[in-house]
Amino acid sequence: MKVTGWRKRLMETTRGKILDLLRTNDRTVNELAAALHLTDNAVRAHLLSLERDGLIRQSGTRPGFRKPHVTYALAPEAEQIFPKAYGALIDLILIVISKQLSPRELRAAMREVGRRIADNHLLETKDKSRTERIESALRILQDLGGSATFEESEGKHFIRGNGCPLAAATARHPEACLIAESLLSQIIGVPVKEHCIHGATSSCRFEIR
Repeated sequence: MKVTGWRKRLMETTRGKILDLLRTNDRTVNELAAALHLTDNAVRAHLLSLERDGLIRQSGTRPGFRKPHVTYALAPEAEQIFPKAYGALIDLILIVISKQLSPRELRAAMREVGRRIADNHLLETKDKSRTERIESALRILQDLGGSATFEESEGKHFIRGNGCPLAAATARHPEACLIAESLLSQIIGVPVKEHCIHGATSSCRFEIR
């Protein structure tokens, strides 16, 4: 899987290596220093910066010879830094289940997945206006790893996606777009229809009816 340039550069730095170590287990300053062949003070400087950026947090303490040692762990926000293979994974899943379901059943299953995702967010959109629901939908898509914007064109309303996390799957399985179609319909509260372009250069576009 291709890793974006800035992520690759980050992971090659000392701070990136610290994040990678903390991804496997909580660690103390001494443990990080030993793993990276650095001084304790050098590690503390990097930890201070990472903690200030909200990428790590103090998770507890461990007994020490003179005093307890603070342990550090990844903050939830740090997981966004690591590459994800969601699209490729969904592609493999669809290859398997498409052999067991009819095309109609597969499309129904994709819509059900979208509804299940939406169910986790319906409380936060309750009693909100249409505009607020659209804004919530955009945030949810972003949380899922994509980027989306709201557009008006010739009296019609659209949500256009960029960097779709499902792109690796939609090229061969366009029905995967029904996950987002169903999700958006549930969150916004009106029918949404996908008009995506599938292939080597995919483009996500959903019309809000």
